Amino acid sequence: MLKNNSIMATLPVVDLQRARKFYEDTLGLGNPALVNEEEVLYEFGQGSKLYLYVRGPTKADHTVFSFLVEDIEKEVKELKNKGIVFAEYDTPTLKTIDSIATLKNAKSAWFKDTEGNIIALSAFFK
Repeated sequence: MLKNNSIMATLPVVDLQRARKFYEDTLGLGNPALVNEEEVLYEFGQGSKLYLYVRGPTKADHTVFSFLVEDIEKEVKELKNKGIVFAEYDTPTLKTIDSIATLKNAKSAWFKDTEGNIIALSAFFK
């Protein structure tokens, strides 16, 4: 039924202009497909979308979405050069080396956007 449909991530933002600057300039998402004073929609490959809308602060303490990347080391380096600060973990179940955790089936790295949403970069093993 829903298996063949694309998915859109929906995130609340407090300051839409601040969020747009982060997503468009820092992350390089470019021009949105839809813009008004209360919402922005970005479109990506394979039907993926990111919808930002004005609301109160997020209460999510988990990853809200992941960018699926081919070369996570390259992407982390490029984003660090743009001022992104990645989370570092050193726990019995999760450890990062140079901001990247090696998991069972992927490598991942996490950072927050300007609104406090936790975003991941993930590269799945083939």
